[in-house]
Amino acid sequence: MIVALDDVREKLTSFAPGYKIWLEKGGGVQGDGFFKLLEHIEQTGSISGAAAAMGMSYRAAWGKIKAAEKNWGMILVATRVGGEAGGGARLTPEAGELIRRFYQFREEVGREIKAIFARNFKD
Repeated sequence: MIVALDDVREKLTSFAPGYKIWLEKGGGVQGDGFFKLLEHIEQTGSISGAAAAMGMSYRAAWGKIKAAEKNWGMILVATRVGGEAGGGARLTPEAGELIRRFYQFREEVGREIKAIFARNFKD
């Protein structure tokens, strides 16, 4: 079977790259979902509100946070117990900086992947 080179090029140029980015440290691996959870904590001021926004249980959210804190050796979320004033949670400065750097890194990687892909698949 003989296929015209133009047909092959047309088929190859219809692809798009896909990728996932995560951070690893101390056996802990966290990616987009974890960073979205932290962002929801910042927005809602609570772990339960963030968990609900992510469609997960409070226990699952708290477990992810504690595992990351243990593996990464840093406190990411500061909590205060409820009562009359109500409880809540806020991100530590370290968590805010980690989020900023993760998204910056992800954006830069995305640009490079698109450029490399274009060199290899686009004419």
